[in-house]
Amino acid sequence: MTADPAPDAAFTDEVSPADRAAVAAQLGRLPRAMRAVAHRCPCGLPDVVETSPRLPDGTPFPTLDYLTCPKASAAVGRLEASGVMREMADRLRTDEELAAGYRSAHQAYLDRRRELGDVPEIDGVSAGGMPTRVKCLHALLGHALAAGPGVNPLGDEVRDAVSPWWSGGPCVRVEESG
Repeated sequence: MTADPAPDAAFTDEVSPADRAAVAAQLGRLPRAMRAVAHRCPCGLPDVVETSPRLPDGTPFPTLDYLTCPKASAAVGRLEASGVMREMADRLRTDEELAAGYRSAHQAYLDRRRELGDVPEIDGVSAGGMPTRVKCLHALLGHALAAGPGVNPLGDEVRDAVSPWWSGGPCVRVEESG
């Protein structure tokens, strides 16, 4: 990697119009239940947003840290296609230290979501297959970027394994209004 994709103070509870526009351009639709920018790409745009545990219509939404950058998503998709999830799952079953770290990441995820609201329908459900499976590397990367290094061991591995998605410049262009 050529830069640290985990800049420190990326999290803010207030989402600016420019960030909302960038995320909408990244997703190709308006973001749902977006409450904060949880991480910024080294290019400066949001690449992970924190979502509320319920959508505006009341539907439970278990994905707390949503990876929005299409370049990062494509890099993770290539990693998933390489079969790395199977290897990670095998290691998770045999490496107790890794399993303990993954369980801890699951608990950190649940604790953060609980701070945002009680949603009994998804109590105990985190993301990416945590705490016992490896199901979605996109969710694991989103969590690792939002939480910072050392919180989610498999998410950290994903971050380290994907190419620096930001190196070719921003994934979208958003016009400044004013």
